Amino acid sequence: MQFSKTLNRFEPEIFAALNDKKIALEKEGRTIYNLSVGTPDFETPAHIKQALIDAAKDQNNWKYSLRDSERLVSAVQSYYKKRFDVALQPDEIQSCNGSQDGLGHIGMVLCDEGDTVLLPSPCYPAFITTVKMCGAEPYFYPMTKETGFLPKVWEIPEDVAKKAKFMIVSLPSNPMGSIGTPELYEEIIAFAKKYDILIVHDNAYSDIIFDGKVGQSFLSYPGAREVGVEFFSLSKSFNLTGARISFLVGRSDVVQAFRKLHSQVDFGMFYPVQEAAIAALTGPLDSVKEQCRKYQERRDALCGGLRSIGWDAVNSHGSMFVWVPIPEKFKSSMDFCLELIEKAGVICTPGISFGPLGEGYVRFALVLPPKKIREAIDAIDESGILK
Repeated sequence: MQFSKTLNRFEPEIFAALNDKKIALEKEGRTIYNLSVGTPDFETPAHIKQALIDAAKDQNNWKYSLRDSERLVSAVQSYYKKRFDVALQPDEIQSCNGSQDGLGHIGMVLCDEGDTVLLPSPCYPAFITTVKMCGAEPYFYPMTKETGFLPKVWEIPEDVAKKAKFMIVSLPSNPMGSIGTPELYEEIIAFAKKYDILIVHDNAYSDIIFDGKVGQSFLSYPGAREVGVEFFSLSKSFNLTGARISFLVGRSDVVQAFRKLHSQVDFGMFYPVQEAAIAALTGPLDSVKEQCRKYQERRDALCGGLRSIGWDAVNSHGSMFVWVPIPEKFKSSMDFCLELIEKAGVICTPGISFGPLGEGYVRFALVLPPKKIREAIDAIDESGILK
């Protein structure tokens, strides 16, 4: 069987080796501290679960939805106005099965083979996937320690900017945990207008920002609606990762083009899941704010703990991740991760998973309570891997 050449664009899943090692050590009875995958461990709010349960009892909801219900669209409008002071129109909203799914398809909506796409580096792997799926060419703009892990758009070469079709921006960033500022977003919008580039903003972590700052929507900044769209996910704010609920919102022509493609590969979001989304968007947000506080406690436990044992860990400013340089004696982030599992039982993600500038770092996910994080810190210290 000769498979598609598209598959050749993808490298083997790097997490497979980490998972194999984890399983082997667990069989030996070892204690494992898994800080690799960004799946929230907090409880999904009861009113959201109940909405799904109640809707699932209605036989009329067990059919193709084909489209987002008017109630769901209205809930998104209400939430964006309340949370971000952004007034969306119905034709500026389209659901998708999680941002991973949406990002995987957006490239096919916007690009032809050989087009140029601007991607952050390091970046969430799905950004690279969307470029490979549509056969476009990535240009990686750097987000490094020297820039505070933020983009410097005016340093992108003009010849590259002139041919770029779209640019993915993701703040708070995964994996670095850096956050944007109004001034930065103003620069990005001006850059996009000058070179006729569409901005695709991944807004998965606007509710997980630390030290008293408040996350915003890209669309809340003047001029953003003319040049951009945004993926807004319920996964991290409301602990709905398995339900796969996300929305593409913003510039109408882009959203309508995305809807056209979406209609060819999907029959719409399951009605009970739509009801869960409505409950999340229209219900109380106290748990979201409390959860952010707990994530900050975890960040403090991890970053402070790592610094206390001699590992240079700068505080993450947002997201549920911490980005840490590997010890100087290691040249490969993957080699370091495998040795960290073997010696300390701690699993993190190698930086090479996040693009060309990810090497030399590892990503920790804040998915364990502070007590367990402190235990993991002790295990790292006792392993001697940092010496």
